[in-house]
Amino acid sequence: MEFDWSLYRSGAVTQDEISESFEDPFSFRLLPDSNRFATQNRFLSLGCTGEGKGVFAVYTSTGKVVRVVAARFMTEEEAFFYERRSQGT
Repeated sequence: MEFDWSLYRSGAVTQDEISESFEDPFSFRLLPDSNRFATQNRFLSLGCTGEGKGVFAVYTSTGKVVRVVAARFMTEEEAFFYERRSQGT
């Protein structure tokens, strides 16, 4: 997977951590149901790094290149949702 970091402003989450979260076999992508996001073709991703840190990312994609717009560590509710989803419950 190729990343374009031109829109991402470094914060608490590093580019390596974001990349790892996309490679997580239990990660999943969501298409927001908000009209604001739909017109801008933005997607949401929840995944974990190799060290188990949960990452929430907003990105766009051409199908070949992922352009990360923003990322942060998961909130408690997002981590709970991720855990339930990854366990299939």
